[in-house]
Amino acid sequence: MDFSLSPEILQMKAAVRDFIANEVEPQAMEIESQDHVPERLLQASKDLGLFGLSIPEDYGGLGLSMVDKCAVFEELGQTINGYTTILGAHNGIGSVGIVTFGTPEQKARYLPRMASGEWIGAFALTEPEAGSNAAAIRSTAVKKGDRYVLNGQKIYITNGPEAHVFTVMASTDPSKGAKGITSFIVEKSFPGFRVGTVEKKMGLHGSHTAQIYFEDVEVPVENVLGHEGQGYVNALKILANGRAGLAVRSLGSSQYLLDHSVRYAMERHQFGKPIFDQQIIQHYLADMATEIETLRWMTYRVAWMADQGANVIKEAAMLKLYGSEVYNRVADRAVQIHGGIGYIADFPIERFYRDARITRIYEGTSEIQKNIIAAQLKKEHA
Repeated sequence: MDFSLSPEILQMKAAVRDFIANEVEPQAMEIESQDHVPERLLQASKDLGLFGLSIPEDYGGLGLSMVDKCAVFEELGQTINGYTTILGAHNGIGSVGIVTFGTPEQKARYLPRMASGEWIGAFALTEPEAGSNAAAIRSTAVKKGDRYVLNGQKIYITNGPEAHVFTVMASTDPSKGAKGITSFIVEKSFPGFRVGTVEKKMGLHGSHTAQIYFEDVEVPVENVLGHEGQGYVNALKILANGRAGLAVRSLGSSQYLLDHSVRYAMERHQFGKPIFDQQIIQHYLADMATEIETLRWMTYRVAWMADQGANVIKEAAMLKLYGSEVYNRVADRAVQIHGGIGYIADFPIERFYRDARITRIYEGTSEIQKNIIAAQLKKEHA
């Protein structure tokens, strides 16, 4: 296994690190309080190529390997998570389906605009009656001539209000259950498409999550993504790919919290000495550092495997599970080390603590990841 990075990617990591320090972090508290990422910051992100990380160079993107993309997202994870989530959802589950399963015509229509950030991508699977049980979706797509008529509702859709292109799962044959689900590319401009309630969330401020409604939306047959009846399988593969990106963002955020905790522990004095000199604080920091380093190696190993074309369903589930659990444990320890100041909203530790919690839920709960891992183990030992 070779996780070494090219000079070009190292240069890009440095550019992203500078961008975060000079452009994103100074606006983090404003984003947090206003629940809005300024357009000037999004435009600067587009200019850096951050909306085209997953999209092949032939379509205007950077075409990064999974290892290289993880290297960039490790840097992006070290700032306000709401901003990073916009990029993560777009580059991950919002665009990977079109890159992987799209026809040449679909790719030519959508990917150049998505690579530039002109069009933002989103992924629409979850419904009121279909969360962890994704096969239970009730949205329907009925074929009528050269169109599918789409009806239904989706919830908790990241980038919902801002996205222009949605990878949507709907049932084309309810009698077949999961095998009757088909994936579609749906544009927000299609008549009958409607954005519903934008949810108020505990964290991820700046990233917007919304309900989506489809009311007799006519989707051209050429917008079927993959083949009819393969939508559920497509969704699983898209989600597996996205989990590496989510885990590496958790890695970056965990590293941010560790770095701040070490500095604070060295600066904060109690009982006549830095709290770093207290053995319990040293043990907290040692545990945080060990788990972060383990997560880093696990992340890049799974990314390397994906780049080799390996089936990483089990490993991606392990990575998402472990990454989210590490982030939550590190955030909890960081608050404890910072004490009262870690609980104050004027400082970033409290924000990361709230942002961490969703990582154990979205793109598959920790419990679902364990189910996936167990199912793969059963297959391997059958």
